[in-house]
Amino acid sequence: MDQTIPILLVPGLASSARIYAPVVPALWRFGPVMIANHIRDDSMADIAARVLSEAPPRFALAGHSMGGYIALEIMRQAPERVAKLALINTQARPDTPEATTRRRGLMERARRGELRAIREESFPELVHPSRRDDAEILKLVHAQDEDVGVEGYLRQQTAIIARVDSRPTLATITCPTLVLTGDADNTIPNAFSKEMAEGIAGARLAILERCGHLPQAEQPEATARALTEWLRH
Repeated sequence: MDQTIPILLVPGLASSARIYAPVVPALWRFGPVMIANHIRDDSMADIAARVLSEAPPRFALAGHSMGGYIALEIMRQAPERVAKLALINTQARPDTPEATTRRRGLMERARRGELRAIREESFPELVHPSRRDDAEILKLVHAQDEDVGVEGYLRQQTAIIARVDSRPTLATITCPTLVLTGDADNTIPNAFSKEMAEGIAGARLAILERCGHLPQAEQPEATARALTEWLRH
């Protein structure tokens, strides 16, 4: 019997389909792979609703960083359509006032044409210390900036600022769930991944070694292994 299932992957902030390229070949064996377009709307509810309108009737769902916020909104809107859930380097908490203030400053700079500079400056904190001089990953980050564009980035930041606290709804998630993070994620500390794993019944927590906020690019083989294990069970 055919055991394949469509797989829907949601990228993060200022991120595109490119972030998943290192792991798609491993996932493709389990079913057709679709990358969500999450740059067209400026609220989590609208992003999730549009993603759902374009998604297969039932699918395995993985969200990275901001993509995790979208995945948690999808779980609120249509939990019956999600067969499996993977939350990658993300959190269930809402934005803090400090984070919102910082985001608004970044949005102002992006409007002034400084998106590339913003991403360049943030790169050392995005990756494991051993990857801070990794020209290939930095090239990937800049390519994704071009994919998303300034207007897409502004819409995404607007949605992130207004996102709701997902912690109260973690207990309603009943599908098989993987919570994946890096041991050196300075963007979203893995304590928040542990919090999600504890809040979702039966969730499996995986912490990748020598990995920051971009596991698909930093540790592609380990990330692919974790995701194929998730899809297999």
